[in-house]
Amino acid sequence: MIELDISEQIAALRSTFGDIRAVLDVDAITADIARLSEAAGAPDLWDDTDNAQKVTSALSHRQSELAKITSIGSRLDDLEVLVELANEAGDDESAQEARAELASLQKLMGELEVQTLLDGEFDPSPAVVTIRAGAGGVDAADFAEMLMRMYLRWAEKHKYPVRVLDTSYAEEAGIKSTTFEVDAPYAFGTLSVEAGTHRLVRMSPFGAAGKRQTSFAAVEVVPLIEQAQSVDVPEADIRIDVFRSSGPGGQSVNTTDSAVRITHLPTGIVVSCQNEKSQIQNRAAALRVLQSRLLLLQREQEAATKKEFAGNITASWGDQMRSYVLAPYQMVKDLRTDYEVNNPSNVFDGDLDGFISAGIRWRKGAH
Repeated sequence: MIELDISEQIAALRSTFGDIRAVLDVDAITADIARLSEAAGAPDLWDDTDNAQKVTSALSHRQSELAKITSIGSRLDDLEVLVELANEAGDDESAQEARAELASLQKLMGELEVQTLLDGEFDPSPAVVTIRAGAGGVDAADFAEMLMRMYLRWAEKHKYPVRVLDTSYAEEAGIKSTTFEVDAPYAFGTLSVEAGTHRLVRMSPFGAAGKRQTSFAAVEVVPLIEQAQSVDVPEADIRIDVFRSSGPGGQSVNTTDSAVRITHLPTGIVVSCQNEKSQIQNRAAALRVLQSRLLLLQREQEAATKKEFAGNITASWGDQMRSYVLAPYQMVKDLRTDYEVNNPSNVFDGDLDGFISAGIRWRKGAH
């Protein structure tokens, strides 16, 4: 007769769950859902497409958040019943099923707990991610493209909407840089721990056979701030260049000069957008990103906390925050948290949640 006793673990989960419910404020989430549902039901909702998308996206997120909390509560109740049934049956198969459910709930609870740590001023905002190839020549450009795919796959796994604003392709392979929006609540708080210099060590597919190559890429993450329109950007402070959008190999994507590059003269900040259909849309998207960066820079200067956000990322030796080693062994390791995995292919396919959770916990502890 097998006796399964995981009552202490279940009690610990219930205690943690109670704390998480209090921090996330289930009553507030429920009130938000009621308010957003009313707004989503308005007959004139889609008269303003941008606002309609924001309302429906926010409603979906809050409903998903409440469903996750409710589901965990129900599964905790069911787990206790499952343990009773496993003990009555007295077989190892039932006990294994209960242990597997316990492990699954512990993982879910850990993810939910991490969310409670996202309490920074800009954490609830969508994110604008920029990746730039650093030292390492063509390998660095290829690495930058690998990172772009990694983050896009991560967003896809979470069903987060992504909009690529600009990609500058390298001549031989890979990309020089790319900028994209992740338009999901708490995207900035979640992805901000990914900002920094990333380092790749591998046998180069571009260089001489048998030689390892080290290359670097920089990741910058800034919040896409709703109040951005309140930042005054005088026309005299910006230079707007219009050019023809291009894809890999210099192929023309549009037949007109619709891509837009905005340079903010006082700060030197440059923002490009070429993926919208018209020059007007590209200009509006680029200006919105510029305003977000300027507002963030303003706040950083006021608070003297610039390194908490984008920082001065040099994408070279001595500044890396994560290493991706493909040769002579296989490992991805975060140098701040010591979190590591031995399956780089999964990481490059978007399996980043472990690194992100560890980074958020590390950041909270560092402060």
